[in-house]
Amino acid sequence: MRILVTGGTGFVGKRLCEKLIDGGHQVDVVSRSPSQAARGLPRECNAGKSAMAFIDTPPDAIVNLAGEPIAGKRWSDAQKKRLISSRVEATTALVEFCKALQKADKPLPAVMVSGSAMGYYGDQGQKKVDEETPPHPEFAHRLCAQWEAAAEPIKALGVRLAILRIGLVLDEGGGTLAKMLPPFKLGLGGRFGDGRQFMPWVHREDLVEAILYLINKSGLEGPFNAGAPHPVTNREFSQTLARHLNRPAIFPVPAFVLKAGLGEMSRLLLTGADMRPERLHAAGFNFGYPTLDKALADILDD
Repeated sequence: MRILVTGGTGFVGKRLCEKLIDGGHQVDVVSRSPSQAARGLPRECNAGKSAMAFIDTPPDAIVNLAGEPIAGKRWSDAQKKRLISSRVEATTALVEFCKALQKADKPLPAVMVSGSAMGYYGDQGQKKVDEETPPHPEFAHRLCAQWEAAAEPIKALGVRLAILRIGLVLDEGGGTLAKMLPPFKLGLGGRFGDGRQFMPWVHREDLVEAILYLINKSGLEGPFNAGAPHPVTNREFSQTLARHLNRPAIFPVPAFVLKAGLGEMSRLLLTGADMRPERLHAAGFNFGYPTLDKALADILDD
């Protein structure tokens, strides 16, 4: 297959591209800096500044992972606009690309797997959350809702749309652990606030496999929670991570400190959702790393 990927140089996208190339697929990557992207991706990947660069080689599938990192900067009004626009504009460009393919009488992709995030649900407290759970209205939800809505018009073109609401991605070399490991390795880690907030997480390998699964299973569409089947609270996450590092986790970060330092963005650390991958399970997808212990053992243990 020929797969078009946005966000291909990111933590998830890069691993996806590697896996696709290993599987014998052709991979086209959209990047603002194609030459730089080409240096960081398998040499078999083709990089272009926009999807329109590949209009003469129509993809069989699209994977849309583009978007500015949500925790990269404090959430000023301007930054909120950038977070939304980076996702909405990238997604809208893919819809327009498919319209251009149709107008040129070229084949359309069979499917688009489009990213979203666990933030769609907002703060859900202690209740279990599946794909039918009503969201809590707050910025993270509005961001994800607009991101998902930007992808919806592609269905009118006959392209199957699957949306992945992604949890915290774990693996070596980046993602959530890149920021957490330094203090924990020094024995300075601990829970955030009271630690009761849930942290939906997923091993990067399972996330990539879920993307491939949705590409290949023709009947699967709509939203899918991309989090491991056993989410944990922040307290449990901190204790498990510390145990795998043979370090204590006795330095909690008070909620007021996070709120003072991060403002509204502190909600990413102090709230969460007990998000379960009900629709992936129902579709027959099996997680290779269903528990945090198994995931961290793979990532951290020698």
